[in-house]
Formats: sequence, structure tokens, C-alpha cells
Amino acid sequence: MDLSEEVRAAHKRDLVAFLESGVYGYMDEIKSMINQKRQRLIVKMSDLHSFQGFGPRILRNPGEYMQAFCDAATEITNSINPKYLKQGDQVLVGFKEIFAPHLVTPRDLLSQFIGSMVCVEGIVTKCSLVRPKVVKSVHFCPTTESFTSREYRDIASNMGLPTGTVYPTRDENGNLLVTEYGLCKYKDHQTLSIQEVPENSAPGQLPRTVDVIVEDDLVDSCKPGDRVAVVGIYKALPGKTKGSLNGVFRTVLISNNVYQLNKEANFPNYHAADIKNIVEISKRDDTFDLLGNSLAPSIYGHSWIKKAVILLMLSGVEKNLKNGTHLRGDINMMMVGDPSVAKSQLLRAIMNIAPLAISTTGRGSSGVGLTAAVTSDQETGERRLEAGAMVLADRGVVCIDEFDKMNDQDRVAIHEVMEQQTVTIAKAGIHASLNARCSVVAAANPIYGTYDRSLTPTKNIGLPDSLLSRFDLLFIVLDQMDPDIDRHISEHVLRMHRYRSELDGGKTTLDDGSRYGTGDEADTITPVFVKYNRTLHGKKTERGRKRDTLTIEFLKKYIHYAKHRIQPDLTDEASEQIAMAYAELRNAGSNAKTGGTLPITARTLETIIRLSTAHAKLKLSRKVSKSDVEAALKVLNFAIYHKELTEMDEREQERERELEKKRRTDSYAGENARPDSGTTGKEGSINDTMEVDDPPAQSSSDLSPERIEAFNSLFGQHMRANRLDCISIENLEDAVNSRADVPFARAEIMLLLEKLQDANRVMVADRMVHNISV
Repeated sequence: MDLSEEVRAAHKRDLVAFLESGVYGYMDEIKSMINQKRQRLIVKMSDLHSFQGFGPRILRNPGEYMQAFCDAATEITNSINPKYLKQGDQVLVGFKEIFAPHLVTPRDLLSQFIGSMVCVEGIVTKCSLVRPKVVKSVHFCPTTESFTSREYRDIASNMGLPTGTVYPTRDENGNLLVTEYGLCKYKDHQTLSIQEVPENSAPGQLPRTVDVIVEDDLVDSCKPGDRVAVVGIYKALPGKTKGSLNGVFRTVLISNNVYQLNKEANFPNYHAADIKNIVEISKRDDTFDLLGNSLAPSIYGHSWIKKAVILLMLSGVEKNLKNGTHLRGDINMMMVGDPSVAKSQLLRAIMNIAPLAISTTGRGSSGVGLTAAVTSDQETGERRLEAGAMVLADRGVVCIDEFDKMNDQDRVAIHEVMEQQTVTIAKAGIHASLNARCSVVAAANPIYGTYDRSLTPTKNIGLPDSLLSRFDLLFIVLDQMDPDIDRHISEHVLRMHRYRSELDGGKTTLDDGSRYGTGDEADTITPVFVKYNRTLHGKKTERGRKRDTLTIEFLKKYIHYAKHRIQPDLTDEASEQIAMAYAELRNAGSNAKTGGTLPITARTLETIIRLSTAHAKLKLSRKVSKSDVEAALKVLNFAIYHKELTEMDEREQERERELEKKRRTDSYAGENARPDSGTTGKEGSINDTMEVDDPPAQSSSDLSPERIEAFNSLFGQHMRANRLDCISIENLEDAVNSRADVPFARAEIMLLLEKLQDANRVMVADRMVHNISV
């Protein structure tokens, strides 16, 4: 805007009075700027609102005041230190604390904001190289031996109208001019692209982008993947034909301030009651189970996978050692299984709960789309760096569905991200390293479409060990054709479809679709538990205890609080137990018959540390204790030994045993010859003992899966730790009960050993248990 000297001088006097006023303290700010050798003064827009109403005027017509503001700041700086600024230099002015309606996203930047000052929040997707832009050119005429100079202004200038960009080659008399490049004056110039943040983008629509021009000290203030707020003047640029017939113009943002945004800035504040509720939940004995059951309760089962997702979102502790070593704290997880087992729905649940999550699919993502790409600018033709999904998800979660559909070349591109957590680019003359500190959650189908139980897990998955070892957890998820499970799933799904949401201020009570509201809800107390609904939640109790479910809002706050406020340290006893558990896993993994899903490498040791640390965060503990290691090992053992593979076979064998026992009972009733419980001697066989102590009313079907799993785990740990091939029943009973939370009765142990014997895992003879599974 070309203003008269009188108007600019009047604005300058008012702004000098504003800066010299002792109310706002900008004289100290200018002195601090001089001491730190900066050349940009940042002014709060709230201060300008309170000084003669300058705030709204600057927001509406920034071009009228920007040059006057720079002149006022330059004059005060020269009065404080005349030698600070070089001749021709000036102090630049930037703004912050701009509020609605001028605080917008790229989607909100409409034509009404053209010519005004706005603050745009978004994520940087592209950065051009920093180029010099000429401000003043100096020319020498060999004929007359005189120097001439010429100044240049473009659309980004705050003073006067834009000038032409043609270099003068001859003077007025037609004499040849030679440009003296050493005497010319330049300034740094860079262009950025700001895109909507992924978590706030409108579903089903392409994310909007705005181009930003940064100059002088603002260049290189951000990189692709950073979340920033850019304050600047929104301007329309004429087309190459000086305004084409269709009247469509390109718009850019001329920035005067760029500052980083906290990735959790949109997260609600904690109420004092929220902190109290979080601490109370952490002190419960069943905190781990409670949080796991509260994650996507609309999905039936998969309790261990849900617990693993909770640990993944909590993550471990990242370590950056003094020698330059980086130890990642993020946990990577993969699910491989049959179609229609809710793998994609679990990814959707992570998207709704994690503060920052980006979703991609296998066929819809290329290697450079996941990491980073070097592209060419359409206008200038220069190379620029464009961030991929994993760089945009820095400090968040990347959900990759249909992982098996990716090309091998694209899949190799994420190897570096999953371990080193950086993206290194060396192409087209650009050498760069971008941070991609994110957790990877992948879902894939087996190589044959459905899981082939006759093959090992490695052959079913069909992925190289170099990639599998980078996943901390790998779960085999099967579609088990079992009448009992099918009945429970159908009942659960039908309850979901029968449920009608109550109108609650435009919200529904369903768990997976809820989101945070506006900032007005930040000061309210978040409800802890979901209100019970018979249609939605079914039975109020489960296995004799009350079943609680946390609300999605409280679960988000709990995970956010535990992840960012708690940084646990490893204790000596936890370290010893981790080392012992790793040695046992390596010993068991050396045997090919175990059929583990993951190769046991040194990365597995770090996996145990990360899972243990995440569980300590869940309990809000500053130390990683022995109980944290045990909880982490339960999750890891379930992931490695894929116990779900044998559950259906065990149920079929249970039914066969029930039929056999029924036939045996009928034969006993016909002969009327049931043996007395006191006649069995110590030398009786295992079959005799089971017939005496286990009447038909107490069959193996009465054993809960938790008891079976606990016994198998304790039995296997004892045999591996002591490297035993056989053990007496009496010694086994003592060993198992010494570590069990609830002791096992002799009759219960006999039933469990019978199940293991039917599964060809042990053989019982002469009151000795022989381990034949290794």
C-alpha cells in the first residue's frame, strides 16, 4: 500500500509512544533483542488492543501500519545503540497472540481475509531451499565510470508498490551497464506449504494447503513435519498474464512470525478432580485389565491385544545418550490374522484415542509417501522436500492397514523409521535427516488369505525376519469356528445394533465415535465410568465381579497424563528379572518346535524393557518394579507363543473327553461299582486318582481359561528355568503353588495335566510328569 508521508509519520509517532510506554515493557524487549543480536521484535496483539484500539486496525489493514511499525522500532533501537544496525538495515516486527476470528486453519482461509493479518495453524508439509533475493542492485557504467543503483520491491514488501523485476542493462543514454554483484544487497527467501493437521481434517475431504513466504531471520525456522503457527498478511498474487480472464488468483501468506506449536496444544486441561480420579484408578489392582477392557468395548474379546495397545500408546522412555546413541521408546505392533476379526476396527480405536495418529493403507501408500519425497516446485522448478506420513506423525502413531499388500520396495523404506526413527534423504542433491519418532501399528492378512494352521507362523506371515524383528509385538488373530465363541460374538454384535443413543447435547454414548468437544469442556470434570446400559453392555457382572468401563474422555486423559508426566527408571531387581527372562526366551527360541511368531533377538530384550516401562507408567510409578516386568512378560509371551492357536483344538478335545467321561459314568452306573474315595492308595495311577477325586460334575470344562493359562505358564517357566525334562507330581504341585496367586488343588492339577497329556505336551507315568513339548 502506497501511503502519504504524513499518514506514515502519524502512525510512526503513535507506535513510538506505544513502544516507549512503560506499561508494556517493550523497551526491555528491545534491549534484550540487541543483547541477543536479533533483528525482529515480537509484539503481543493483546497489548495493541489495549493501546488506542490499534489491534483491530492492524488486523484489518496491516499494510498501512507495518512499515511505520518497523520504522518506529528502528528509531528506538538506534537511540539505544546507534552502532547496532548497519546502514540501510531496519528492525523487523512480528506479532503473536492473535485470537479468533483471525486465528484460522488453511480450510478457513477464505476471500474475506485477503489483505488482513491472520494466524494460521497447521503442519509443514513442504520446504523449499533457502535462496537469496535481491533487494538493491548496483550497476557500473564503463563509459561514464559512474555507479547507479536500483531498489526492488515485490508482493512481500511492506512499503510502496511492487517494482519491476527486470535488471537494467543500459542507462538513459544507452550506455552499457555492468552489475556489481558484490555491492548488491540481498535477503534470504524461502517458501513453505502449511497443511491442516491430520487429526482435525474434515473426514472425506482433501486437506487444504496454503503457501507461505518467509524471509530474513524466519527462514529455516521449521522443517517438514513440524506443527507451527504462522502470523502474516494474506495476499492475492496476480497471474502470469496480469490477471487472466477467469479472475482466479493465487493466494499466499506473507509471514512476519513463525513459532512452534505443542503437539498436545488441542488437548483439554486437567481439572483437579481429574488428577484425583487418575491417581485413584492407578492404585487399583486391576488397572491394566480395566484400561484394556475400556479400549474399544464394542469389539468382543482380544483382551491381550487391547492391553498391548494401551502399553503402545503409553510407550517406554526414549534415551539419547551422550555418545550419540538413540534408544527408541516407541513400541511397534503388528496383527496378522484371518479376515473379519476386527483388526481394522482396532486401528480405528487407536485413531480415536491417540492424540496424534495418521492412518494409511498398504496399497494406498508408497515408500516415499510414508517417509519423505523430493519434489519440484511447479513455479520455480527448484527441488523441495515433502514430508511423508511417518514424518508428519512424529511423536504419534502410524496405523498401516493391509500391510501385506505393500510392495517389497515400499516396505523396506520403513525399516529405518522403525528402529532409528529417522528418515534420511539423499537424492537430487538434497541430503537431509528428518525425525520420525512414531509407533507403527500394522494389520495384515496371512500370505494365503486365511491362516493355515498346518504351517508355522513364519510361513503364514511371509515377511522377512529383518522386518519382523523390528516389531515388538506380533499377534496371531484367528477366526475360530467355535459355537460358544460365535454365540458370544453374535450376542455382542446384536446388542450394538439394538442400542439407541440418547440425545446428550449432540453427542452419543457409543465409545468408538466420541471426540473431544470445544474448549468450553476443558474446565469441566470428566466422568470416569460409562453409565451402565443393559442393551449396550449386557450383563453387569463378569465371572463374579463387577465389570467397569472407563469413558473415552477419561481414558484419553489417563493415557496422556501417564505418558507425559511419568518417566520411570529401571530398578536392579527389575533388571535382573529382565535379563533372566530374556535368557529363557532365547533358550526356548533356539528350539524350532516352539513355533514362536517373532525371532528372539537383542531387540526382544529392549522390547521387554519398553513394555515394563510402559506398565510402570500405567501404574504412575517412578520405578520399574518386578510386577511391571511380570505383566510385560505375560503380554510378550502371548504374542510370541500365540496361545490362541491351540484354544479351538483344546475345546474340541474337551468335548471328546466329556463324551468319554459320560460313557464311562454310564458304565459305572450300570455296574453300580463306583470306587470309594478312601480306598485309593498312594501308589494309584493318575487315571485312578482322577476317577476318585473328579466326579462327573467337576469335569475339565469347569476350569476357566485363566486357570488353564496360569498353570501352563507357571509349569513352562519352572521347567525352562530349571531345565527339567521330568518332575514328580508332588514337586510340581509345590513349585506351581509357590508362585501362583491362587493355589491349585491336587485334583485341579490332575485335570490340567490330563489336558496337557491329551494335547501331547506331557506324559504322566508312575507319578512322574515328562515334558515332551520340547
